[in-house]
Amino acid sequence: MTDVPRTEKPRLVLESRSINLRLAEVADAEFILQLRLDGLLSRHLSKVENDVEKQREWLRSYKVREQQRQEFYFIIEGKDGEPCGTVRLYDFIGDSFGCGSWVLKQGAPVHFAIESVLMVYGYAFDVLEFQTGHFDVRKENVKVVAFHTRFGDQLVREDEQYVYFELTKEKFEQAKRRYRKYMGGYVKIT
Repeated sequence: MTDVPRTEKPRLVLESRSINLRLAEVADAEFILQLRLDGLLSRHLSKVENDVEKQREWLRSYKVREQQRQEFYFIIEGKDGEPCGTVRLYDFIGDSFGCGSWVLKQGAPVHFAIESVLMVYGYAFDVLEFQTGHFDVRKENVKVVAFHTRFGDQLVREDEQYVYFELTKEKFEQAKRRYRKYMGGYVKIT
């Protein structure tokens, strides 16, 4: 029997009831840049230049970090394959992960927010086996501060600009039970 070389690497896709999360590719540069340049959506994110080639270059460097399992940047898609947002796992410190770059385009269904967070946190806790998550949110980002508080994240500290939260695996399990209707009872990883 002859070994046939793989021409495609397996794709990581997280699937739930209403959305999929797939790993970002260089081809997503224009979509990501469009989100990042939207003044309303990106006002609490770090600024980027209006330069699609720089975005492509950032994605090329990210793909190296992804291969080294240092970072995972997901495109949030509706079941129709239409990209509608991003979310990223990064800043891996010991048994803790950071999460950010969480942006949904205007008009995306509201439940995509909770569904995407449950999926990405589930991947971090259940697959990557982290024990805690850590998050910093700009104070003026009142909606996201309120979201973390409702979700069950513990306020750790704050400074002039940021509120710092932590989420334990135990608290995540409680949140999964509380928000299970958004997941349709499953997350499938392909």
